[in-house]
Amino acid sequence: MSDLRDVAAGAIPFVDDPLADALGSLRMDGMFYCPSELTAPWGVDMPHMDGCLWFHVVTSGACTMRDASGAEHAVRRGDVIVFPHGGGHTAYDRPHVATPVVFDLPHQYLSDQYAIMRHGGGGELTTLTCGVLRFGDPAAKNLIAMLPEMIHVQTADDPENWQWFPWLLSLMGTETRAPKPGGEAVVTRLCDILVIQTIRSWIDTAPEAQHGWIGALRDPVVGQAIAMIHKDPARAWTVEELGNEVAMSRSGFSSRFTDMVGESPKQYVTRWRMQVAEERLRTTDASILEIASSLGYGSEAAFSRAFKRVVGVPPSQLRQKP
Repeated sequence: MSDLRDVAAGAIPFVDDPLADALGSLRMDGMFYCPSELTAPWGVDMPHMDGCLWFHVVTSGACTMRDASGAEHAVRRGDVIVFPHGGGHTAYDRPHVATPVVFDLPHQYLSDQYAIMRHGGGGELTTLTCGVLRFGDPAAKNLIAMLPEMIHVQTADDPENWQWFPWLLSLMGTETRAPKPGGEAVVTRLCDILVIQTIRSWIDTAPEAQHGWIGALRDPVVGQAIAMIHKDPARAWTVEELGNEVAMSRSGFSSRFTDMVGESPKQYVTRWRMQVAEERLRTTDASILEIASSLGYGSEAAFSRAFKRVVGVPPSQLRQKP
């Protein structure tokens, strides 16, 4: 329980390693949270949300979720479902029921980002807490990109690792049944915790998480090099220098890094710089020259050439987008 309280307070208790840094970057830019009271018969369509993550926590009852491929997934109280890439999906309590788009249904808005939805025919009750999140940190985006289309955690089947979950589920139910002052803050923070824990669960158990970028973060050599690049993108990293830092020869390190990450160390340094630059262009008022200088570029022209090569558009065009 104390571990969960530490998480809720913002001190996420991950081990200090490159994978932990990536998980720690999962700071949510919450777009919308919605406790939902759904009475039979009911159905709801959740459309695709580009660049976002959908999540659902079943706090009571049961239903079916159908993903974009048409596959159906039975979910019940205590299940957490995450669509990391914002994939469209539907939820319903029985087949062949109407599924109106969730945003077209009436909501009781308590703030711009928090609303209660009540929908259905008045029968048996199912409650969900749902939401749409966005991640800004480049490491978070890299991590999300490696995740599958859907993650479904059945917490009741894994009581050892989710022993704290019944307490959290009970608290969420209490806060959503009778909203109180500060209830929005409680529910949104609990939802953020659940999304992080769901992603952690997938990383710990999925075979595909042992390879690619996530697998590279686990590697004691490549992971350390990635962490150094992330923490100091402005440094003029060379392959030889990175190799020296992890006690490997230049050729041995380069080969190991490329095999695990799928691109050379030099390519990774440049791509990481452009990811950081893209986020700063979108979220800060810093000039292009200031961003270029902060990432180790001696001129705006050199930075702009690299940015267009990696991102596909010049930084000035990205800055003009809303």
